[in-house]
This record gives sequence, structure tokens and C-alpha cells, in this order.
Amino acid sequence: MPHSFTNPPEILTFGEAMTMFVANAPGKLSDIEHFQRRIAGADTNVAIGLARLGFHVGWLSRVGNDSFGDFIRQTLENEGLDCRHLRTDTQHPTGLLFKERALNGADPKVEYFRRGSAASHLTPTDTHDIDFTALRHVHATGIPPALSTSARELANHALKKARASGASISFDPNLRPSLWDSEDAMRKTLNALAALSDWVLPGLSEGQLLTGQKTPYDIAGYYLDQGASAVIIKLGPEGSYYRGRLDGQEESFAMPGCRVAEVVDTVGAGDGFAVGVISALLDGGTARQAAQRGNLIGAQAIQVIGDMEGLPNRNQLKTLEASQPAT
Repeated sequence: MPHSFTNPPEILTFGEAMTMFVANAPGKLSDIEHFQRRIAGADTNVAIGLARLGFHVGWLSRVGNDSFGDFIRQTLENEGLDCRHLRTDTQHPTGLLFKERALNGADPKVEYFRRGSAASHLTPTDTHDIDFTALRHVHATGIPPALSTSARELANHALKKARASGASISFDPNLRPSLWDSEDAMRKTLNALAALSDWVLPGLSEGQLLTGQKTPYDIAGYYLDQGASAVIIKLGPEGSYYRGRLDGQEESFAMPGCRVAEVVDTVGAGDGFAVGVISALLDGGTARQAAQRGNLIGAQAIQVIGDMEGLPNRNQLKTLEASQPAT
């Protein structure tokens, strides 16, 4: 059931949610007759994950005045998101994507139909009715700035407003090289957004591409020098690496990954990781607890079909954490 909210959101996320069609069977998309309809979007995956854990999360975006936009709004509201900042754009359509059913843990092929979408027409004016002073935290990814110049301006504006208001900011680069005009523009834009953020959450290869550094220690050092207070790097099945100053003094450590019996769908693992890290830090947890929860929720995300279906609620998370070995 959709929630009715009176207070403004405590967490803000923004970006593009798309209607996704997942193949019912393995094989080339051109051979598939039947698909399941779901929603997709890295930013909404994190928003849904945090809402399931009991946070009041606001979603800023645009959808088209079409059935796919209606489906996205209904799905997000049913997941407990505050959609007061989700606008219906009568001029542009909702973005779509089609995803293969991959086997044996392989990354599925995805085809996007998002050029000129409603969300790509986001601008800084879409933030005008947001109460930034009420925000505790903002989560951003590198996807909105890849969509268009105006969406890039929105991302920059939102992070600067959040920073000025005292909210903490997390940033996941979520590289989409095919959406950028050049690798250089991608690198400069995303590193500038990371420099506005407190917690930076790159994957290892993303961090190497963006910083020119090779090791997790040096990648983290690059962002700490830019002003971040913590850098938590995703290492896939190996777990994660933390370097930062969250607990009063600088420390660095590796956190081993969680064992997974079967990898069903790798998409959404990094978003699950972000949900774990952000929720643990907002809960007042230590850096080690944040890295461990990131690994744990990331591991849940890859064991189901769909990008956000494996994200736990608060009771499920308690059960999962209770079953983990102490670190």
C-alpha cells in the first residue's frame, strides 16, 4: 500500500527509473517471446532498499504521461517511496529496457530505449520545492549526469544544496560509458561530483578508470584528498575495501565477501552494497559494520532475478546479520 507522508523526506535520491522487461528464458533477445515486467534503475534500487529498511526516502525524477510511467509511480509508492517530487512529463516518454536471462552468473545483455526520455529532461528547477534543510542524507550516482546536460546540472545543483544544508552525501559512480560523449568528460564530471560527497562507493575498475590509480589504497587516497571522509570500494566476490576517517582517525581494511551458493543475476549487486553501507552509517554503525552490511546486502541482490527483489526489510536484515560470523 502507498504511504501517505506529511513530513518532507529525510533521504533524497534522484535519477531515472525505467520499465524493464526481463526475458522469461535464456537466449538471444531476438528469440524471446515472453518477458516479465519489472522496474529498473540504480538510483531507485538504492531508494527502495533504504525504504524497506524503514527510512523516509524521497524520489526526484520524471516519467512520461504513459502507462509505463504510471507503472513506475505505482511500484515505487507501493515500495514506500515518497514520490511527491516525481513529475509527469507530458512531452517525453518513460524509458524502457530489455534484459536477457543470463546463465551461470554471467552479466546479462541489456538493450535500452531511453534516448530523449522524460528523466533525461530533468533540470535544476525540478529541485525548487525540495526542503533541503529537512534532509539528513542524499544519495547520488553517475547515471543522471550521463543522461543530458540539464540532468548533469541538476546533479551538481542538488549536491551543492545538500552540502550547504549539512546533509551527508553518498556517491556511486555507476559508470555508463556508452552514455557519455567522451571518457574524459565522464571522468571530470564524476570526480567533481565525488569531491562534493562524503562517502564514495566505486567498484575497483571504476576507481581505476576515474582516478588513474591502480590499488584500492591509492584510489581511496585520491578521493580522500578531494574531501571525502570515507571511500568504500567494491571488489566483487572478494568483498570490499575501506579507507577513511569515519571513526575519528584514518583506518583502512579489507572486508571479505559473503559466500553465495548460486549467482542468479549480477545486476543490482552494487546497489545492494550501497544500501548496506548507507543504512549502516545512518544507523550509527562503524566503518567495519558498514562494509560488512554492504557485502551482505550486495550478496542478497545477486541471488534473485530482478534488480531490487532481493533487498531485505529490517527484520530480514536482522536475521541475516545474526547469522554472519563476527568480524
